[in-house]
Amino acid sequence: MTLDAIDLRILRALQQEARLSNVALAEQVGLSQSPCLRRVRILEEAGVIRGYTALVDQTKVGLPVSVFVSIKLEKQREEALNRFEEAMRGCPEVLECYLMTGPRDYLLRVVCRDLADYERFVKETLTRIDGVASIESSFALGQVKHTNALPIGSAS
Repeated sequence: MTLDAIDLRILRALQQEARLSNVALAEQVGLSQSPCLRRVRILEEAGVIRGYTALVDQTKVGLPVSVFVSIKLEKQREEALNRFEEAMRGCPEVLECYLMTGPRDYLLRVVCRDLADYERFVKETLTRIDGVASIESSFALGQVKHTNALPIGSAS
């Protein structure tokens, strides 16, 4: 799918405020309502827009601790990778999981209530996954920047 300037304006607007009404979105991007709605539906059907979500403040819901966890597996065989990835998909504490290049195989972003909660996650989850060779944790002291908005094109 090739995205034109109007598609990019729609995406930028929805990244800033996903709850925009179609009327407001159409006005903001310079379209009438029907063509705007049609374009949004096409972007959704093509998978460019994967969904809509509310951004929740992790501290205000009792999950103030962010931990970045580097995982090294004993073997980098497909079955070991698949086993680890499937285990991570089932962990609500793991917000992000990346297969990496370099000395570690995976990088996780984990949120938890406190150090004891993280210790429980490590002992009851990570250490029980067959094939995990090492776990290295780095605790975030503070968040400098966070965004879910992709830098889509220039403001046209």
